[in-house]
Amino acid sequence: MMRADKSIPIQSKKKRRWPIIVLVIVLVLGTILYSLANRYLIPHVEVAVVDNTLNSSSGDSGSSGTTDVVTAAAEANATSDDWSYSSDDVDINIEKVVTGTGEDQITYYVADVVLQDATDLKTALAGNSFGTNITDTTSNIASSAGAILAINGDYYGFRDDGVIIRNGTLYRDVPTRDGVALMDDGTMQTYDETITSSSELLESGVLNTLSFGPILVQNGAIAGDFSSVSIDKNFGNRSIQDANPRTAIGMISANHYVFVVVDGRSSESRGMTLDELASVMQGLGATEAYNLDGGGSSTMYFMGRVVNNPQGENKERGVSDILYVSEGE
Repeated sequence: MMRADKSIPIQSKKKRRWPIIVLVIVLVLGTILYSLANRYLIPHVEVAVVDNTLNSSSGDSGSSGTTDVVTAAAEANATSDDWSYSSDDVDINIEKVVTGTGEDQITYYVADVVLQDATDLKTALAGNSFGTNITDTTSNIASSAGAILAINGDYYGFRDDGVIIRNGTLYRDVPTRDGVALMDDGTMQTYDETITSSSELLESGVLNTLSFGPILVQNGAIAGDFSSVSIDKNFGNRSIQDANPRTAIGMISANHYVFVVVDGRSSESRGMTLDELASVMQGLGATEAYNLDGGGSSTMYFMGRVVNNPQGENKERGVSDILYVSEGE
């Protein structure tokens, strides 16, 4: 007798393999997408900040914060206009500077800040929380904090390293790069995180640290050649020397600061290189100066409005933190 051939046809076997192959591909892609979303999109709160000076949560219109800064200004007998603010404790003067023409035009904003008390220079976190992927616009965070003047900070939430001290509290201690420390005596110190410990900083009276860089001016001199400076991006290191929007902070003397925000990526402003930014800071009299997060983050806020042109489209990008000035409690 002849046996019936019970083998499965080759074509049938191929058909059965396809669902398995598709399932494996979907699982792999799903894992990769979730991993990316978890790293760059999904908020992770590590510490909820309790601070009575912050009046509303992330995403609020910030109306209460704006009201509070107006009230604080009135109580401080302050005078102000669109470009200046003056009280017994805080003096701020903002200047818009335009240089060059055509494709070489640069527009930037300089805020000269004189304080009587170093604690009037503060930091605030998006959502009143420390963690990753927690963002809001500079103006929302500033308004919620009752800020008179604010600039974006170092976008600490994009990384998992650096030394992060905010308003006297240590949140992260992973020394990596050159940082800047704002001290309780009104001075600003640029330093190497890998050499100076967070405990030393706290013992010496640090109020805030920012971790981005590079150092622009140190001891009155331009810090060095910026042509090879790279920033640690999770998508790979890349040069940040090309002309871009910029944000920087400098100290002229104790409690005398200068904030600079440079527009870019528009017909009105090409942005600045790090060399150009360092020269500007030195020219303003800064003895110490430090580069903060730039690009689409670069934003200056003053008395309820955004002063500059973020992203060249008057469109703010969400950030994780700000540096701001307010009247003391």
